Amino acid sequence: MRLLEVRIRLVVLLAAAGLSAPVFAADSPPVAPVRPVTDTYFGTAVVDPYRYLENTKDPEVQAWMKAQSDYTRGVLDRIPGREALAARIHDLSSGSVRRGGFIKRGDRYFYLLTDPKAEQPTLMVRDGLTGEERLLLDPAQLGRGTTTHYALDYYTPSWDGRLVAYGVSAGGSEASTMHVLDTATGKDLGEKIERAHASIVSWRADNKSFFYMKFNKVTPDTPADQTEFNARTFIHVVGRGLDGESDALVFGRGVSKATDVPEGQATYVLGSPESKYVIAAANHNHDENPSTFFIAPLAKATGPATPWKKIADVSDGVSNVELRGDTMYFLSRKDASRFRILATPLAKPDIRHAKVIVPQGEGVITDFAFAKEGLYYRERVGAVTRLMLTGVDGRGTRPVPLPYEGNLFGPTTDPDRPGALFNMQSWSHPAQLFAYDPATDRVSDTGLIPPSPLDVSQLESKEVLVTSYDGTRVPLSIVYKKGVVLDGSHPTIMDGYGAYGIVDESYFSPSRIAWIERGGVLATAHIRGGGEYGEDWHTGGMMKTKMNTILDFIACGQYLIDQKYTSSKRLAIEGGSAGGITVGGAMTQRPDLFAVVLDHVGMSDSLRSETEPNGPPNIVEFGTVKTEAGFHGLYAMSAYHHVVAGTPYPAVMYLTGANDPRVAPWHMMKMAAATQVATSSGKPVLLRIDYDAGHGMGSNRSQREQQLADTWAFALWQMGDPAFQPK
Repeated sequence: MRLLEVRIRLVVLLAAAGLSAPVFAADSPPVAPVRPVTDTYFGTAVVDPYRYLENTKDPEVQAWMKAQSDYTRGVLDRIPGREALAARIHDLSSGSVRRGGFIKRGDRYFYLLTDPKAEQPTLMVRDGLTGEERLLLDPAQLGRGTTTHYALDYYTPSWDGRLVAYGVSAGGSEASTMHVLDTATGKDLGEKIERAHASIVSWRADNKSFFYMKFNKVTPDTPADQTEFNARTFIHVVGRGLDGESDALVFGRGVSKATDVPEGQATYVLGSPESKYVIAAANHNHDENPSTFFIAPLAKATGPATPWKKIADVSDGVSNVELRGDTMYFLSRKDASRFRILATPLAKPDIRHAKVIVPQGEGVITDFAFAKEGLYYRERVGAVTRLMLTGVDGRGTRPVPLPYEGNLFGPTTDPDRPGALFNMQSWSHPAQLFAYDPATDRVSDTGLIPPSPLDVSQLESKEVLVTSYDGTRVPLSIVYKKGVVLDGSHPTIMDGYGAYGIVDESYFSPSRIAWIERGGVLATAHIRGGGEYGEDWHTGGMMKTKMNTILDFIACGQYLIDQKYTSSKRLAIEGGSAGGITVGGAMTQRPDLFAVVLDHVGMSDSLRSETEPNGPPNIVEFGTVKTEAGFHGLYAMSAYHHVVAGTPYPAVMYLTGANDPRVAPWHMMKMAAATQVATSSGKPVLLRIDYDAGHGMGSNRSQREQQLADTWAFALWQMGDPAFQPK
């Protein structure tokens, strides 16, 4: 019998003793019955003891979920100090107004306003930075009188700023319905287009119509892994066919026999008001990784017969496309791990011989945007970012003078207006919104984000490099109270992600003070699989190299102990989504190293992930069980298949949202069922389910605060903090 099957059967045998139906005792979490299913992959038998939990519509499974949720709620509510901690988190988060997500159309600014007393951000507009602020949409009003909350998922103003297309969804589901409103009146114009999840909207020059993405209708016969795959792009004319069902189809897989569009989650069409061309993209995972791009004359992009011409494959490394007149500018990672900016004429596009506008340099180029005076680009160098300005031909490059070293979000620009707007903050510096005037080469605080009333002088942060198992130097950010004594006594939470080339960049969170003022330490591990050092860092932690992500994370945890920030008895690890691979792998490989594991909406059963709605788009990142190499890579990273009976696991809290469209709730459910039975430590293993939430996007303020209070109170209880010990 192979080792894999032996491990799984140990869990099965331990759990199966005398169990044939759910046991829902009030003083213990409900035990899930073991009903093993065996799959054979390339000669290796894999036993899955809890496959049936994947059917979350089954009444028995729902009863088990509810009992788990109720048990967890009862345990957490009995922790002394939790309510006081929640109140402190709420007070810290209620300090000041925040504004962000700016989009500029001429002199008009659209943005999100987060009021400290509101549950959800509201969509606002103002004419000029000093103009009167007006409310356009308050998503909290959409759910008034019900138990369901709504969230604003996206918004895109027309080029003249007169109309705004936006998407809203219920219960954290991200299942967006698209609407259009009039900026002058705030009136909804009657559009109600379903299945427009995460749609990228591109207005046409007439400011009355736009391209948008929509998923296909789901029927009872649609496989789960095809419900959110191969979305297609349509044209909608405002006021015509309000439900969008009669809209013309212009791009997507199967739209035209003349255009071979590859499989993928997302498609979108990009244009600009002064260009005679449009660009179409087929994107595998709705992210900023390379896509397949096509071009067509704007005048002919009207229906299925649009004459699309392919100009770039995924292998060309193209992303972040912008049109300026009849020139296409784009980021490329081909032969440039830290990226470069190139340009090619749209009349005769040639990606492979494009002109280099900004060559690869010391830092990682992450984004760019056009203003009247030229091209602004954002560059990350180590733990800080900088903003550069260059001509559209790449000449006259100069840095924008920043007020301090930190992290910059943006820039927000308008191609026909001078200047740039950007947000700056850091681990210990509250956010501010700055405006840059190229005529004077000066940066000024707009005042649109009021000064924080919090005392941040007590905060300090440090950036260090940790040596991983193979000698690779891994960045680790550490935030703590000034004057901390390194005696190993501090409760510490270390988080990590490490996937898709995404970077855990520094940002200021007022609620962190509630942890740090208790002498706590917070750390972020910038492990392989992310994009901290560019594409090479990303590919160093994906598919067959995914174990680097987990081992880097373990090395960072060991560093915090060795340097006496904390000890194993006071070290918690936290991760979510693809970060579930990271924390789950760290827990199963080194259960002795950590006191607490906080796993949010984590991917745990990697062998089954491609069967869920969001599974196929992730194959390019993690692999597929349909190949032998893919199977072995997925098995190695699958925490669920490495839970071993009789192991003294740390205290664990698995968290999920019942409406999660990205990582199915059954990942956390199966992991909880397996860990609860396998652990021999006697420490709690909880499953927390929010029935009005999904993957975390769209959760309201109260949900976020209560979840933070739950996880921190749980951690402090298990770390031995006297104020959190139940009597």
